[in-house]
Amino acid sequence: MFSLYLIAEIQLYSSSMGNFRLDVFYAVAKRLSFTKAASELHITQPAVTRHIHELEEQYHNKLFERYGNKICLTPAGDMLLKYAEKLSGIYRAIDFEMNTLANLKQGTLQLGASTTVSQYVIAPVLAGFRKKFPGIELNLLNGNTEQIEKALLKKEIQVGIIEGKSRNQEISYRPYLKDELVLICSKDHPLAKKKEIAAHDLRNTSFVLREQGSGTLQVIEHALKSLNLKLSDLTVEIRLGSTESIKDYLRHSSTMAFLSIHAVSKELQNGELRVVDVKDLSIARNFFFINLQGNSDGVVENFLRFTLAYHNLK
Repeated sequence: MFSLYLIAEIQLYSSSMGNFRLDVFYAVAKRLSFTKAASELHITQPAVTRHIHELEEQYHNKLFERYGNKICLTPAGDMLLKYAEKLSGIYRAIDFEMNTLANLKQGTLQLGASTTVSQYVIAPVLAGFRKKFPGIELNLLNGNTEQIEKALLKKEIQVGIIEGKSRNQEISYRPYLKDELVLICSKDHPLAKKKEIAAHDLRNTSFVLREQGSGTLQVIEHALKSLNLKLSDLTVEIRLGSTESIKDYLRHSSTMAFLSIHAVSKELQNGELRVVDVKDLSIARNFFFINLQGNSDGVVENFLRFTLAYHNLK
């Protein structure tokens, strides 16, 4: 009964005050904090409380439960949040499409990118996009692949670019850019001057690996199977959470690491680091665009078209 009632009410609830109340609810529901919502919306906390109370009266349902200093959504609040998220997407699409017709091209795009992409690939694309569409505000969240997928599922971002491809049925995966992982060491490493090493040599050296949840780590693990090796067969000296820290560690140790060719181009050019080929091992992969299944608005599609065109024209 609440679902049918809510749908009918939302269809009629199109006044500016009504929309703002939903904005208030959405901010509270996403932050689970009246204080943070008030700060984000630049209104007082009593005003936030009043708007939520008016919504609860309107829908004859309590939207939040209090547990000490914390709040959580009730079943009715959780349902309203789903509709509010759909409405938010619709409003963004309307704003973008109508502004595009007026040649304004305005809107906001919440992006997420995994570590390698955010540090070594996407920055010039974002700069080019902003130059062409100065009215679109860009916000970029970075993290490992697992963190970016979780942010997408929580609807904290609209689109992500990741280094691996998982199997989550709620997410749409589209190939973006090809990449290659190569075995890297410092110029002073004992194997640095060898053109090629054998698979068994990998068992006799120490490695720096990324943290669990890294898309790069997943790809390496899969590729090693072709050599009848597991990650557990490697001697792991340390795990580090960023490519930059791995490169710095390699410079000061006798370790090796598998890194994206995009991430080490400068160091290879200046001779600090070296690529060592492994016989019968090639680690190619795609970076992927991700968005929720059936949930892609005009701003997102415009960004994807621009990004693909950017690389095709280079």
